[in-house]
Amino acid sequence: MKIEDKLTASVINGVKELYGAEVPAKMVQLQKTKKEFEGHLTLVVFPFLKMSKKGPEQTAQEIGEYLKQNEPAIANYNVIKGFLNLTIASDVWVELLNRIHADAQWGIQKATEDAPLVMIEYSSPNTNKPLHLGHVRNNLLGNALANVMAANGNKVVKTNIVNDRGIHICKSMLAWLKYGNGETPESSGKKGDHLIGDYYVAFDKHYKAEVAELMEKGLSKEEAEAQSPLMQEAREMLRKWEANDPEIRALWKKMNDWVYAGFDETYKMMGVSFDKIYYESETYLEGKEKVLEGLEKGFFYRKEDGSVWADLTAEGLDHKLLLRADGTSVYMTQDIGTAKLRFQDFPINKMIYVVGNEQNYHFQVLSILLDKLGFEWGKDLVHFSYGMVELPEGKMKSREGTVVDADDLMEAMIETAKETSSELGKLDGLTKEEADDIARIVGLGALKYFILKVDARKNMTFNPKESIDFNGNTGPFIQYTYARIQSILRKAAEAGITIPAVIPTGVELSTKEEGLIQMLADFTNVVRQAGSDYNPSILANYAYDLVKEYNQFYHDFSILREENEALKVFRLALSQNVGKIVKLAMGLLGIEVPERM
Repeated sequence: MKIEDKLTASVINGVKELYGAEVPAKMVQLQKTKKEFEGHLTLVVFPFLKMSKKGPEQTAQEIGEYLKQNEPAIANYNVIKGFLNLTIASDVWVELLNRIHADAQWGIQKATEDAPLVMIEYSSPNTNKPLHLGHVRNNLLGNALANVMAANGNKVVKTNIVNDRGIHICKSMLAWLKYGNGETPESSGKKGDHLIGDYYVAFDKHYKAEVAELMEKGLSKEEAEAQSPLMQEAREMLRKWEANDPEIRALWKKMNDWVYAGFDETYKMMGVSFDKIYYESETYLEGKEKVLEGLEKGFFYRKEDGSVWADLTAEGLDHKLLLRADGTSVYMTQDIGTAKLRFQDFPINKMIYVVGNEQNYHFQVLSILLDKLGFEWGKDLVHFSYGMVELPEGKMKSREGTVVDADDLMEAMIETAKETSSELGKLDGLTKEEADDIARIVGLGALKYFILKVDARKNMTFNPKESIDFNGNTGPFIQYTYARIQSILRKAAEAGITIPAVIPTGVELSTKEEGLIQMLADFTNVVRQAGSDYNPSILANYAYDLVKEYNQFYHDFSILREENEALKVFRLALSQNVGKIVKLAMGLLGIEVPERM
């Protein structure tokens, strides 16, 4: 039974005995006592003044005295105006620690047979370039959100929609045909996604040169762009692709396969995965079909030029294009097609799209259209919208090749972690393999934590230097504290000290120790809130607050040198459980913690 429930029952009994009144449980408002006051939980007494017919201070005094006499969980109380601050007895805290101690997955709910199915879409790369810093934020958020939704007892399916068709893909293909001389990932030693990305940049360079040349001949910028032979060839290639030209399709498949092999390496390094991948080349025709069906039912209308539109003025929006005059589909059509396939594949109860905030309007429209087309979860789809991520130097552009590449970033983070850890002596006495593994865990942990601790809705600047600091609100600080706890536990084991399955009561605890147990117990609420608010940053900041508190405790109290045996065992058990909850919290964020450092 939770402490709060126990106290609520006692307050109800007290009010009945003192004032002869029956009160409902919801009238008993208990909250965490503010830091500046003594106590653990605070009871708001204002709701009981009608029954006591006395002032707030006297009422609080009477209820406090009743609880102290009749509720063994209460060690003491104090009254500040209409607030009754209650101090919980040490044994109650040890009992609570025992409940946490007994549950290896404290705070994590398992999905039952009839649990709702939540599908989360994230990553959504294009096959004409490698993943970049923006994708890193997207992947990390999507992966963390999937873990959090699963920890809240949902069944979760992680999906990815790959944008593998369209003019941008043809640009890379055409540039490779023209300037590639048959170059392959093997012959160049480059990852496939990087190789193709280079040709996307090459196309842009040659195209710009053509436009400049045509403008010198007196054409306006628009005319020059329309007449560029390179762009005309790319458009022709797209037409051939849509007409299923075998040669173009074979080239397309070969180049996309190179890219997928490259993506897989990046995903693996980042620690993200998917249960099912959809491809736009397979979904866009499905979308067309669904739009034409909507047209027949009168949900949409056709303009004179043959294009199909949705009139959303009744919903306070405008008119939305769904099929171009030449019958080709737009993003919206593809999203409808993907939704149709997903709905066939899975009994989805909730659909979450992890997509940048520049697409807010798109998802507002998609929700309305899916609802019109009869998708049960359409109305309630969640657009998990997140802000831009930049480096201190500013914006990124892929056509100019100035993008921060995800692979380069991860490599640089691991390298920085290795240098920083070596300088601080944290890799001393380790084998090269161990040192490399710790550098990987710390480097990627720094990157992931720095991105995930920020509320997703905000734009952010990723600062590599700041992220790898071993002090402050950073991944390495949390990882180092976890490793420190493991080191204490190893020393205890070497000294022959075992932590029992049930920690004995009867020890006098400090407020610091009680506060730590209260924080550990709170992990359950933190996981719930991160799920209901779709906000992994709550977990990140909780993990930081917990290790900050633990480090102060470690600084102020002896653990292994404590002379009182019972207290030593209690402090080891407390440390062990702090480590456990840190590992669970970081695990939900997709961040590993090292056993030694």
